[in-house]
Amino acid sequence: MIKIAALKKQYNSTEILKGIDLDIDKGKIFGIIGRSGAGKSTLLRCINGLEKYDSGYLEVNGIDIKKLNEKELRMFRRDVGMIFQHFSLITRASVYDNIAFPMQCWHYNKKEIDERVRYLIDVVGMYEKMNNLARDLSGGQKQRVAIARALSMNPKILLSDEATSALDPKNSESIMELLNNINKSMGITVVLVTHQMNVVKAICDDMAIIEDGIVKDKGIVEEIFINQPASLINILGDNKILLPSSGKNIEIMYKKDDSNNVIEKLIRKFNVNIIDFIMEDYKNCIIGKVIINVINNNDLKKVEEYLKSINIENYKVLGE
Repeated sequence: MIKIAALKKQYNSTEILKGIDLDIDKGKIFGIIGRSGAGKSTLLRCINGLEKYDSGYLEVNGIDIKKLNEKELRMFRRDVGMIFQHFSLITRASVYDNIAFPMQCWHYNKKEIDERVRYLIDVVGMYEKMNNLARDLSGGQKQRVAIARALSMNPKILLSDEATSALDPKNSESIMELLNNINKSMGITVVLVTHQMNVVKAICDDMAIIEDGIVKDKGIVEEIFINQPASLINILGDNKILLPSSGKNIEIMYKKDDSNNVIEKLIRKFNVNIIDFIMEDYKNCIIGKVIINVINNNDLKKVEEYLKSINIENYKVLGE
């Protein structure tokens, strides 16, 4: 669906994208994360043709973006919907008119516009607010209208630039659920830039971590969070936990389906204490994270061998 190779972009003498390589599969929800200034939003604007890149290759749905003239680029953007952090609605226009606006610009007939608008208002759960002015809506309601507007031209790809970051947790969760449902029901590929890890965990299939203008890590979301690459730690920070000074401390990450009752088995077989434990619900699985203290140093090798025997390979001895 989206193929990017050696993509570079600079503003004046500052290089923002320094050689992005990325493939995004059709029908997926793909998350792009990174620190502020890493180049995430610039990459998103290159994908929809709002920014011209300097070199490299960018193909969207079989189309080489750089080869398009202005008229072709305008036609191309019909297939790419865009959701912005701060909604970008016409505040003095109604919900209905905001959603209808792109189709009116493309001179759709009134019957087509009316059918599409009413359908999308229902999809985003805003039917009762159809005639309300955008300025009178809450933040979550405004984002729902913005999503409906982005879908008005029946795009194949939906791009989201921090669509939930201006919302409170409850509205953020409802928007995530809406995007997930849209992806499932309409088969639209969703690419979202976010700094919210809960968004990535909850709805994304795959992800990429951008650091200083390049892709540092990419892959299936839960595998990246299990493997804990340095690029992810740089974003998350090092969660300091007070650890025992005696014995050996081990951090273990595992999918719930990889091994049943991991903690129970460890306690039964070895002289260990549980220091910290958390289960997190991702889109496609549940991931467990546990920190244990192996009281007898001589048991460390036995614990490691046992973890490998039950196919738990993502662990590390802390402090070494």
